[in-house]
This record gives sequence, structure tokens and C-alpha cells, in this order.
Amino acid sequence: MAKKRLRHGYSTGACAAAAAKGATLALCGSPVDEVSLNLPWKRGDATSRTFKLVDKLYEGGLFSCGVIKDGGDDPDVTNGMEIRATVSLLNKSEPAAHDSFPVVIEGGEGVGRVTRKGLAAEVGSPAINPVPLEMIEESVREAVRLSKAGGVAGLRVVISAPEGAERAKKTLNHRLGIVGGLSILGTTGIVIPMSAAAWEATIDSCLDVAKAAGAKRMLLAFGRTSERAGHSL
Repeated sequence: MAKKRLRHGYSTGACAAAAAKGATLALCGSPVDEVSLNLPWKRGDATSRTFKLVDKLYEGGLFSCGVIKDGGDDPDVTNGMEIRATVSLLNKSEPAAHDSFPVVIEGGEGVGRVTRKGLAAEVGSPAINPVPLEMIEESVREAVRLSKAGGVAGLRVVISAPEGAERAKKTLNHRLGIVGGLSILGTTGIVIPMSAAAWEATIDSCLDVAKAAGAKRMLLAFGRTSERAGHSL
């Protein structure tokens, strides 16, 4: 019998970028029910994927929508949760030329905040890694270009995960010094089920935080039993 091929999913970073694009299109007067993103998948080769938008809200100058995180067949605690983006205009006196306007990206409800050195994001900033930040910014700039909106002085994008604080309790975030919620992650936009690279990235982050904290010894454990044994040494 042929082995079943596991289904790929999407990273929280890709979902955040898609939500931000949808909210920006609505702000610019071009609301849609789904958006397409070119994801940096397969060693830099862009791969287009379509994301359905949910819970669209437009009021008081704030335009927001969500994307349901599909982790594929990966046993990820973020699977099935909503990643939201709320977009609004920055208050500036004069619009910028073309697409050179500033884009300010912030973390909202359910997105963790970094409290320790050694992570990809700086201490005090939302736990949104560099590649997702780039994807979010590019997605909102593309939305402005597609809608042909003029007079945009700048945009504020707030990424949130309404269930993030609760689901983060099942992650290693508290050990890494990320408090209050989940991280917005992803370097390719695609989640490969049961990926060894994902485990390696988690170990790398733990080691980076420990090194930044001045730790001289590291304990690599296969589970809670070996971890408890290691603490007794």
C-alpha cells in the first residue's frame, strides 16, 4: 500500500500577510473575499497561494479581517485558529509619493511580546519574525498598488490572534521569554508536516536565548523524564 502523502499547510506569517492584504484592499475601497500571495517557497522561488478572508469588519476608519490558519497535516497548536489584521491610515499631513509611504506593524491581542535577548525580534517588540514582517509589508504595499489608491500617507497594521494567549500555553514561548501570546513565524510561508527543520529551528532558538542569557551549559532532553533527570545533575 502506498504511503499517504502528508498535506502541507501555511505559516502564521503567511496568514498574517494575507489578512493584512485583505484589510488594506478594503481600506482602499476594493474589498474582496479572498487574496493571493506569492510565498517565498522552494529556495526563493515564489509560489502563489490563495487565502479565504473571514470576519470582515469595517468601522471607524479601521478595516480588519482574518484568515483561518491551516496547518495541513502538521500537529500544530495554531491549526484552525484565526490570524487577524487591522489596518488604518497613519495621521500624516502630506501623502507620500507612489508606494514610499511608511508601514508600521504592531502586535495586538494574542501576539506575544519578546522579553529576552537572543530571538529574531528585539526585546520589547512583538514576536513577529523578520520574514513575516517583510511579507506583511509587501502585501499591504501590493494591495495599495492593485487598488490604485492615491493619497496614502502611511499605514498602521496590527496583527492579532484572538486565541493566541491560551494556545501559547502549549508552546515553548514562555521558556523563550515570549509572553502574552504566540509568535508569528515562517520563512517560506509553507508548513511541512513533521518537518525536521521545524524541530531544528526550535532548538536553535532555545540555544540562542540561553547563550544571550550567559548560560555555560546546555541540556538537550528527549522529553520531560530526561529533562527532570538533567535538572538533578
